[in-house]
This record gives sequence, C-alpha cells and structure tokens, in this order.
Amino acid sequence: MELTSLNAHIPLSELMLALTTALDMTEGQPPEHCIRCCWIGMHLGKKLGLSDLELHDLFYTLLLKDAGCSSNAARICELYLTDDRAFKKDFKTVGTSISSVINFVIRNAGKGQNWLSRISTTIDILKNGTDYAQELIQTRCTRGAEVARELRFSEDVAAGISSLDEHWDGSGRPLQLREESIPLYARIALLAQVADVFQIEHDIQAALKEVKHRSGTWFDPKLVDEFECLVSDEKFLKGLNDPEISHHVMALGPAQTHVLLDNEYFDCIVSTFGKIVDAKSPYTADHSQRVGVYSALIAEQLNLSELECTWVKRAALLHDIGKLGVSNQVLDKPGKLDQAEWLEVQQHAANTEVILEKITPLKSLARVAASHHEKLDGTGYPRGLSSADIPLITRIITTADIFDAISAERPYRAAMPVSKVLSIMEEHLDTAIDRQCFAALKASLDSIPKEWFVLES
Repeated sequence: MELTSLNAHIPLSELMLALTTALDMTEGQPPEHCIRCCWIGMHLGKKLGLSDLELHDLFYTLLLKDAGCSSNAARICELYLTDDRAFKKDFKTVGTSISSVINFVIRNAGKGQNWLSRISTTIDILKNGTDYAQELIQTRCTRGAEVARELRFSEDVAAGISSLDEHWDGSGRPLQLREESIPLYARIALLAQVADVFQIEHDIQAALKEVKHRSGTWFDPKLVDEFECLVSDEKFLKGLNDPEISHHVMALGPAQTHVLLDNEYFDCIVSTFGKIVDAKSPYTADHSQRVGVYSALIAEQLNLSELECTWVKRAALLHDIGKLGVSNQVLDKPGKLDQAEWLEVQQHAANTEVILEKITPLKSLARVAASHHEKLDGTGYPRGLSSADIPLITRIITTADIFDAISAERPYRAAMPVSKVLSIMEEHLDTAIDRQCFAALKASLDSIPKEWFVLES
C-alpha cells in the first residue's frame, strides 16, 4: 500500500459513479442500476435540449436519486417484518392497480415469519399501508434532499431527489404534486428508474410497455414519447447494458461534472457517505463518524505522518459502507444470529472492498478498510489473515471500531461505561486487538467528546 499525496485527484463524476454501487446495494438492485438510470435520463435530457448547467444537475439527480434510502430501512423491517432490500427491490416493480399493491403486500408482509405473524402483519399493512407509505417515502425524500445539500449540489438537485415519487396525475408522494409542478429532474428520474427495473427484469420492450402504460398517470406523456424514440436508437440500447456503461455515462456528463475535487470536498463526500451508512440502523447512528475520529487520534498517538493520518480517517469513515448490502433484519436483530445471518453480516466486509476498489484514490486502502474484522490470531474474516498480514492501518481501524461497538448502545444491551469497555478490550489484546493501538486509544480518551461514551454506570 502506497500513500503518496493528501490530494484525492479524482473527478467529482468518477467518485459519484463509484459510490452508486453502495446505493444499489441499499435498494437491493443489480449492480449499476443508478448508472443505467443516468444513461437513460441523460439521453432524455439531451433530447429535451437541456443546457449544460441543467444536464449537470440532472446527472447528479439521477446518480443520487437513492441517497436517502438507507434512512427508512430499519422502519421497513419494523413495519413489514421483512428484508428491507428484497422489499425495496420488489416495490420498484409495483404497478398502478389496487391488485398490484395488494399482491405486493401479501408477498412481502411478514415474509419468512410464522403464519400468525404474516397474517397479523398483512392485516395491519392493508389497514394502515397508506400512512406507512407516506411516512417511508417522506423519510427517504427528506434525507435524500439533505444528502444532496451536504454534497454541495444545487437546490434543483435536492428538489429532484425529494420529488422522485411524485406522479404526473397527483397520486404520488409525499406532496401529491402534479404535472408541471413536479420538478423536471424528478419526472425524468422516475421514468428512468422504472424503465431500468423492467428492462433488467424482462427486456427493453417490457420496459417500454410499462412506461407507456403509466403515461399520464405516473409519467409526463412528453417524456414517454421521447423514451419511445430512444428505444429505437441502436446506439442507446447498445450502451444501456454494456459492461463499460460507467465510462459511457462519464462521457455523457457536461464538462463541469468532471471537475477535480480538492481535499476539503473529497472529505465532505466521504463523511456524507459515512452518514448514509450510519442512517441504515438506529444502533449505528454516527458510528462511522466516531470511528473516523478515534482512528485519526490513534494514528496521531502512534506518530503517523499527516498524510497517513488523513487517509486512515478516510478509510475509517467508509469501513462499514458494505453494510448497506446487509438486511436490517440481521443488523438490528436483538438475539443471536443463525449461521446464514452470520454469513450475511460477514459479507459486509467483502462489500466494502468491492465499493472502495472502484474509487481510484481509495483503491490501495480497499482491502485495508475491509479487513477491520480480521484478528491477530487468524480467526477473523473475511480472509482469516494472520498477524503478519494485517497492516497497521487496519489494526488502528479495528481498535477504533471495537471500542465504539462495545461502548455504544446495541440492539441487545444499553451503552457501556468506558472503564468496562477498556476492561473487555484488554481481554482481547494480541488476539483481536493490537496492544500498541490499544495503548494509543487510551492515551487519546481525553481528546474524545465525553458525550460519545458513558463515563460510569
């Protein structure tokens, strides 16, 4: 692993395209769903004659349309007693008819539970489903718009994301906007989303049929006409499912989408995506932010260079980004995990590596960050690395992660006093926790905000 510069040296568009992998996982979608939506939506925008500035905002509306979706995952599991990712994937195919909605509820309510739970959950959803849908979509819309603002995009991008579920005929949510009162970027993004879901599930003709069926109800009829023209464009169709579609989408963006990031903006984006991860579960609120701070403090105590401390914090902020691909039924389970659930939890480390490897300046840290559950005695995951193969940066992040995991409130227990946390960690020195990193953590405690942990019972 070689760290040569503080500067990320990456275009904004490249970083955002890479991070959409995490958003696709959150939604239970096949890889590159958001990128394909961007391909579809940008072609529509160009056919409408949008300016470069408008295309810039449309580009990021399409890529970030699902930026708020982790925020309602736990609530979906709570209300529907089902896997939030499978629920969301299926929800994107639900049509306009009452029978389609009822069938969706029957398929998903209490899925995997005993029959009594399934029946009671189904009855509750059929009775209160409209209110629940409003709540879930409002949560996603509000948080998605907040993310866009945190990422320094315009209010037009924020509005496009927050209005994604509005329908042309006023039957959408959360504000029941209709026709031209719905932001254009939102109208394009919703059509692109439905088109991609159906063309991946079936084929492009099935997508066209579904889009035309929803013309005038969900979709702006003018956009439907433009989409029908696109479907006859061989170049458009070839690019849509090309393995190199990310490169094609990059080329679609106007010049201002390719601006190189400075350090401050890169760190802002990394921190914001850490917050997207933490929003997935009420028990991980601010976890990534705290682990980032703890890791940086440990690195400083160990006299790492400014360059190393900066990249340690960046890797720590994204160490759990792979959890966006894990069901909240597992993440928030109060009891012991069964073998299948435990394997799903372990998959988050591999997911993290897959995502970070797509980000050029973080590529050398992908395995380092993803290895934070490796143990010095070789019993960790995902690779069961031995002590000699676990780098110092990984040991730092592991120590910070364990400290926060033990000290914070969990689904199965209250927050733990720091003295007890340190006592427990001492029992795992030289097996799971590096002794040197642990000493550096203890030396850093006075620099940590006291509200972040319980001082005494």
